Amino acid sequence: MQSLKTEQYVAIRYLALPRSERPTVDEIAKECGVHRATIFEWKKHPLFEAELKRQMIRNSQDMLPELIESLPRIAMRDGNAAMAKLALQINGMLTDKVEVETKDGGVTDVEALRERLEAIKRRESDTDSLRH
Repeated sequence: MQSLKTEQYVAIRYLALPRSERPTVDEIAKECGVHRATIFEWKKHPLFEAELKRQMIRNSQDMLPELIESLPRIAMRDGNAAMAKLALQINGMLTDKVEVETKDGGVTDVEALRERLEAIKRRESDTDSLRH
């Protein structure tokens, strides 16, 4: 499948609706002028699947502010740790950042690093000469 046809866009429009608002697969197939099995075959194609996901996102964008606003309330009411974590992440108060603390107080001994690098180069050179 190189590109989507008009009837596939029609199916996507319906399939992207919430279950309570969505017609049955038989009704969607009839609207598109195809057999119901065709709808299931379309859903297996990456291009169709990607467009379906994009349409779902477009459909739900208007509800995002209310969803985000409700996260802390749901987390508090249900004691839902995952919901609390999501609410904190969305508000920039919790990140997956990893902090590294050095034990030498931030001082790097450049000369010692050069010496170690030279020692490694000598070892590699010795190993190469033994191979040849």
